[in-house]
Amino acid sequence: MTSSDFLLRELSDEGVLRLTLNDVKRRNALSEAMLGALGTAFEEAGKDPAVRVIILAANGPAFCAGHDLKEMTAGREGDDGGEAYFAKIMTMCSVVMQGIVNCPKPVIAEVTGIATAAGCQLIASCDLAIAAESAQFSTPGVHIGLFCSTPMVALSRNVVNKHAMEMLLNGDMISAARAAEIGLVNRALAKDALQEATGEVARKIASKSSMTLATGKRAFYAQREMPLAEAYDYASQVMVENMLARDAEEGIGAFIEKRQPQWQDA
Repeated sequence: MTSSDFLLRELSDEGVLRLTLNDVKRRNALSEAMLGALGTAFEEAGKDPAVRVIILAANGPAFCAGHDLKEMTAGREGDDGGEAYFAKIMTMCSVVMQGIVNCPKPVIAEVTGIATAAGCQLIASCDLAIAAESAQFSTPGVHIGLFCSTPMVALSRNVVNKHAMEMLLNGDMISAARAAEIGLVNRALAKDALQEATGEVARKIASKSSMTLATGKRAFYAQREMPLAEAYDYASQVMVENMLARDAEEGIGAFIEKRQPQWQDA
């Protein structure tokens, strides 16, 4: 399969880019090829002014089964027992996950199937996630002697410690309803309503100024790593710079004048 086969791309007139994982036979595993395709897609989408919001979906019964363990096992054939190959794959995966967070366009996961290990990490790395009620989630590495350490990074930034550790230590599947309760996904819906609901959220976000969205997304992830006083100083400066932007002036003016704003994304 080519990278375009692994990852389908569809851009709507409203600027909603739908990326669909499409390696169904391998349960959309994060193989080397899939990671490469995802990394390229998010990098290109972040630079494309036609893209305003990204939906990450998947074909088949699994949203993403995590790393391709057969591919990883084959990597052990190297003279170093696989150390260099494992490091390469983990670096590729980390770059993709950070690329989602650093992408200036909001990213929404649309989850219809099972998401395990790095697949759960992929969802946790997205800005929003909406799941079908039939979806399930787990970080099952402990079952095979491999703690889900890299999925833990994204998971622990979405879910409070006790719930994150419960998932990581027991490795059991949780339901979409439970995932919504603990904050891994925004909400769980009937499967036949999922795509329309996700599209509605995406279109609503796409109608906003892309400059404003990029400013806010960057600031959100930056400030949460800071101490409180530093976060307020940083956010205050962001607000000042945002107020000076063309779209903020237009948006405030439109609100006062009771009309629809005309964004210039600047």
